[in-house]
Amino acid sequence: MTSPSIQWYPGHIAKAERSLKEQLKRVDVVLEIRDARIPLATHHPEVDDWLGDKSRVLVLNRVDMISAEARQSWQTWFKEQGQAAYFTNAKQGKGVQNLLRAAQDAGKAMNERRKRRGMKPRPVRAVVIGFPNVGKSALINRLLKRKVVVSERRAGVTRQLRWVRISNEIELLDAPGIIPLKLNDQEVALKLAICDDIGGAAYDTQRVAAAFLDLIQDLDQRDKAGGYEGAIASRYDTPLTSETGEFYTGETYLSILAQRHNDDLERAAHQLLNDFRKGHLGNLVLELPPVPMVEPTSSVAVGQ
Repeated sequence: MTSPSIQWYPGHIAKAERSLKEQLKRVDVVLEIRDARIPLATHHPEVDDWLGDKSRVLVLNRVDMISAEARQSWQTWFKEQGQAAYFTNAKQGKGVQNLLRAAQDAGKAMNERRKRRGMKPRPVRAVVIGFPNVGKSALINRLLKRKVVVSERRAGVTRQLRWVRISNEIELLDAPGIIPLKLNDQEVALKLAICDDIGGAAYDTQRVAAAFLDLIQDLDQRDKAGGYEGAIASRYDTPLTSETGEFYTGETYLSILAQRHNDDLERAAHQLLNDFRKGHLGNLVLELPPVPMVEPTSSVAVGQ
């Protein structure tokens, strides 16, 4: 089974992206929402150019779906990059008030400039941006403490930009999910598909499920404390390794799971992906903080 070729760019996203770029001129603060399970894959590569020097608040949503150790590792890594990461669970409201204060603090400079110019203060204008289905609308509903925007666990629900006022101090722009025109990095595309952060029509479910199992094996080798292999074995009562101790390929293990569904590979693939997406496999992250490259030290002759 070859690696899945995944591309997804619905027409409404292209239109929304043009509108978003226009609205950014009016925005003081940008809340960039990412999926805590894949915080690098859910960073749009063009966002940095779009935002320039605007104040930005980095939000890693779905903190409930990652371990405390993974959270600490990512928090440390982002701090080393000069970024403060705010972790939230938009569904339950965890971390939302800290995020609101961060957005207000980031916008204070705007009103200080207005005051120096003899102008009255106005509400801070913030925009919520991120890939589809990372929890933007759920986060806005939590900030407003009522449901004013549609929030569903599937990609492509929000299709138009909309301003909503949270209080006399802050206004939020809810924007549709943004995604690169072309997903050149298929490893990134695969993670987006596994996490349901792009539309299901973009990929072959069986190929993605098999690739997910291969990724799990790779992560288990890199992070023995992550519990990846154990999570799969515990859920399906079947280890990822054969009797000889060798790892099954994702395709082979998926065939084993399909035996429980009358050899229906599609049904087995859906169950596997849904189990991960709903947290039934435990708090598994699909990305680990990058390890810095260590430059080799040059040998120095001594005593010459």
